[in-house]
Amino acid sequence: MMKLDKTDIAILRALQEDGRQSNLALAEKVHLSPSPCLRRVRQLEEAGVIRGYTAILDEKAYGLPLTLFVRISLERHSSEAVEGFEEAIAGLEEVVECHLLTGSADYLLRVVVADLDDYQRFMREEIHQITGVSSIETSFSLKRVKEARVYRKP
Repeated sequence: MMKLDKTDIAILRALQEDGRQSNLALAEKVHLSPSPCLRRVRQLEEAGVIRGYTAILDEKAYGLPLTLFVRISLERHSSEAVEGFEEAIAGLEEVVECHLLTGSADYLLRVVVADLDDYQRFMREEIHQITGVSSIETSFSLKRVKEARVYRKP
């Protein structure tokens, strides 16, 4: 695991705020010359600290205004059951996040869909077809209160 110094953290913070900025602009923000700045960015990429770059979309504007949180419990917790469930979930585009949990549910999914009919189709055609699911509990997101795109300093 790469040890991050103050400059690395400044670079990461600046890239989280604007991943499209030029290397020159980034170098100025973090008080480096362009070559050492680019070298550090490449090291962060190679070390896997920076996993990639992406555009952040507005779900509503994209046509997926409904966000749901789905808690799922499995009948059994054998390696085969867990791997089968996780493999099935990995292939579902509606699931934008899946977390293995402690507590009463085994998994928490964040699902985005177009409307209630789309969610009903997703549940019937996708989730209910996964072997080993014992219970499903869904909560609807009424409003996103916070969505952090920049991590705090470690």
